[in-house]
Formats: sequence, C-alpha cells, structure tokens
Amino acid sequence: MADDMRLFREAAEELRNWGRWGDDDELGTLNFITAEKVTEAARLVTQGKVISLGGDFSAGGPQGAFKFRQNPVHVMTVDGGDASTLVEYGPQWLRNAVAADMSAFFADNPFRFNDDLIVMPLQAATQWDALSHVYYEDKLYNGFPADSVTSFGAFHLGIEKVDGKGITSCGVLLDVVAHRGADMFCAPGQPITPAELDEIVAAQNVEIRSGDIVVVHTGWWTRFLATGDGGEAGSGLHWTCARWLHDHEAAAVAADNLMVEDPDPANGVEGTFLPMHMLCLRDMGLMLGEYWDLGPLAADCAADGIYEFQLVAPPLKVVGAVGAPVSPIAIK
Repeated sequence: MADDMRLFREAAEELRNWGRWGDDDELGTLNFITAEKVTEAARLVTQGKVISLGGDFSAGGPQGAFKFRQNPVHVMTVDGGDASTLVEYGPQWLRNAVAADMSAFFADNPFRFNDDLIVMPLQAATQWDALSHVYYEDKLYNGFPADSVTSFGAFHLGIEKVDGKGITSCGVLLDVVAHRGADMFCAPGQPITPAELDEIVAAQNVEIRSGDIVVVHTGWWTRFLATGDGGEAGSGLHWTCARWLHDHEAAAVAADNLMVEDPDPANGVEGTFLPMHMLCLRDMGLMLGEYWDLGPLAADCAADGIYEFQLVAPPLKVVGAVGAPVSPIAIK
C-alpha cells in the first residue's frame, strides 16, 4: 500500500540539502567527492581489470517501449559506396556543389573516409539524470526556479555543471540479485528496502563511506538483453532508500534498471509518481544513473569477493542538458 504524502513531506524537509554547499551550488552530493576521495578510489586499482558498465546505444535499446523517448537512429553520412559512386559519376552531378567537391576530392588521391551521425534522446540508454531533470512545486535543487529550464536548455543544474567532478570516485556494488538468490533479476512486487541494503552491505563485508557512488545490481539489464522487452517492470529501490543514501553521504546512485527506484505505485507515495526521484534530484541534489549494464561487474565481484572499485563515469558534456549518455567503467 502506498505511503501517505505526509511521510514524503517529512522526509523532504529532513533530507533537503539546499544551502549546504552554498546558495549557488549546482553540484549537490557530488561535493562529497573530494580530492582525497579520488585518491582513495585510485588505490582500489590493484589488478588492472577494466569492466564496462555501459549498454549499447542502438536501435535495439530499451527506449523503444516508450512513446516520449525513442531508441537512437544511426545514419551514415559518408561511406565507401559514396566514394566509388562519386568517383565514377561525379562529373554528372556538378550542379550539386557538395557532390562536386566530394568527387574532386576522391578522384585525385587514395584517401577515403566514412562519417556518420546519431539522433537520439540524451537518456536513450546508459545515462545520468542531471539535477535539472526532476522538480516539483516550481523549484529545482537548491531552490533554483523551475522556469530557468527553457527551450534553450537548463540555465541552472545542466549536466555540464558536473564536469569539474569527473565523475570519478569509489564505487560500491550492492548485488541484490545474489543476495536474494534470484535466477536472473529481481521480479516486480518486492522493492529493495533500506534494511535489505544494510543486509547486503554486511553480507558483502563492505562499507558505504562519504563520497562513494552506490551501484545497485537488480538484474534488469541482463533480463532485457535476454528478452528485448524494455517495458518489463522489475524491482527497484523503495522510495525510503533516499534517507539511507542521505545518511551514508552517497555521492550518487546508479542501477541497471530503468528508474533506479521501484516503479510500482503501490510501493510509492499516494498522489505522486517516482517520489525517490523527487527527493534525490530536487531535495538532496543526488544524481541517478539508469540503464547500467552490471552483469559482468557482478560476476567479477562474486568471483574475487571484491565489491569496491574505482568508478569513472563522466557524462557527455551537453550544455544545458537535463541528462546525458555515459559509458562508465569500473577499474579493479
């Protein structure tokens, strides 16, 4: 049964970080990533393993299940067929200035090249939510006005504002799939609670320290790779995990599912949608990473018993964007 809005209001007041790092702050909990924290993360690299946590950006991605976002459209703008065609038929196309220039270029030297472009929502696959992504009651994180996000982009809290932080820190994998003994993924109907996170921390013999990035393995992405169903629901963090992240001074949280938090309204707050997004992004200033491919990392951590690693996950620096693609890597 969904919780009462009164509990959400109490949590918002308790967890709100507005002014904690100054009235002009646009980094939020990334401020927990200090120079010492980055150095600590580098010391976790002892084996030279590099594990990709990014999914493919392709026409087969998960966004095909949703109407307001589409999968990436990849288009070739120059390819080998163009070169051979322009060399052979270029003189007949002289009225086309581009074709004429390309024909002349290809005709008198051996150099060839291919070029392409991509059209996609910035949150089409593995990505970060910027702090400007979610708001309520006309306010963004730190009290910035919601109307500072316009058709020109986000004046405050755009994804490019995090550039100074990397984002790189200590990452800690919390493997919910292994803890529950699930076959592949955490089926819907069983949200991940703060108490369960504590159980996983104890079972894995890890500690969540200030500035860590918490990475939650639910198995959703592995399930998606097997079924191709981007709209299938799965378990995520219960909205009250926002307080758990706040108490541990997490710098950010990422998961392998589509929303990080549990999408079932019955496990949320009555009268609203995605309450953890609201608390984390708008009140706490804590970024969310979605659609991360955590299967290989989970397998490696289970094999060597090491669940901490250096995490390097800078978003694409799109000025004014409210989210951006990322190709994160874990280094052990």
